[in-house]
Amino acid sequence: MSETVFLTIKKLLDQHSFSYDIMDHAPTPTSADAARVRGTKAEEGAKAMILRSKGNFFMCVLPGTEKIDLNNVRIIIDNKSVSFATPEEVKTITDCDVGSVPPFGNLFNIPLYVDKSLLRNEYISFNAGLVTRSIRMKKEDYLTVVDCVIEHFVL
Repeated sequence: MSETVFLTIKKLLDQHSFSYDIMDHAPTPTSADAARVRGTKAEEGAKAMILRSKGNFFMCVLPGTEKIDLNNVRIIIDNKSVSFATPEEVKTITDCDVGSVPPFGNLFNIPLYVDKSLLRNEYISFNAGLVTRSIRMKKEDYLTVVDCVIEHFVL
């Protein structure tokens, strides 16, 4: 669990004077559970996944209701060797446990890819370094503070 990651995100959002909601809740191991306890639409949940290709890590963010298509990811990054980071690697890179990683690759100095289907929503919601704390914010504000490539990589 990483209170430090949460505070870093909060500081970033406050620096831009963005409006956002912080929600403390029961632990949520899945995106569906997170949406249920937040009381938000499941499709606005931003699921952040850490992947690797030939020793380099990157983040893919997609709606909590979707599954990642690794074949599309391989095409996007132009590399056939793509796999999920191990839980230990996720912890080392992000200081977060799997399931609590926020969708901010820039905070972890790794490339960030966002699936365009997530951007159909006015708001995005995500676990913010803890499986017991979430943030809900406007999609436009999110896009302002991340350096991302918008692609299509869901099934």
